[in-house]
Amino acid sequence: MGIIKGYKFIQDNMKSQNGNTEWKLKQWKKHKGQLIMCESGFHASKTPLQSLNYPYGNKWFMIEAKGQIIRDKDKFCAQEMRLIKELPTKKISVEFAIACAERCLKNFEKKYPKDKRPRQAIQAAKNWLKNPNEENRKKAESARLAAWSVAESAAWSARSAAASARLAAWSVAESARLAAWSVAESAAESAAERKWQEQKLKQIIIKE
Repeated sequence: MGIIKGYKFIQDNMKSQNGNTEWKLKQWKKHKGQLIMCESGFHASKTPLQSLNYPYGNKWFMIEAKGQIIRDKDKFCAQEMRLIKELPTKKISVEFAIACAERCLKNFEKKYPKDKRPRQAIQAAKNWLKNPNEENRKKAESARLAAWSVAESAAWSARSAAASARLAAWSVAESARLAAWSVAESAAESAAERKWQEQKLKQIIIKE
C-alpha cells in the first residue's frame, strides 16, 4: 500500500495524548507490534472534519501514513506515520464556525427578524479573525453569552443558527483544542450538510 494522507491532533509538547511518541515535523515514526484500533499504532483521520472528533491537543497537523493500515468509520491506525504540516487550529476553527453559522442564520432571522444577537456574535468572531487582539476577544465573549441565551430559548427550527453563532464566538475565547471540539459538536447529522461542511473545511485549510 502506498502513502495516504490524513489529519491528527497532538499536544503542545509534541507528544501524543496516549502513549509516549514524541513527534518531529517530517520525521517518520514506525510502530513495532500489532496494530489495534484505539490501543496500539499511530492514529489519524482521513478528513479534517473527521479529525475534529478527536482534538487530543492544541496542535493540528496534516500527516502521511504508510505500511499496514487498519480503518474505522472516522479514523485509521497505521504502522508508519509522519507530520507534514501544522495547521493554525484556532484560526481555522473560528473561520469554519463562522461559515456554518452564516449558512443557517437565515433560518433564525426568518423566525426572529428583530433579534440580531446571533448576527452580532458572528460579526464579533469575524472582527477577532481580522484583528485578534484582547479587546476583540472580550467582545466576542460578550457576544457569545448573548447568543447562548438566544440558543436556549429559540424554537428548534431556528436554534441551530443561534447555537452556531455562539460557537463561532466561543471558539475565539477558548483554547485551540476546545475551539476544534466546539466545531465538531455543532456538525449537522444530515449527509448533505456533512458533505457541505467537509468541502468548506477543506477550502479553508487550502488557503492556509
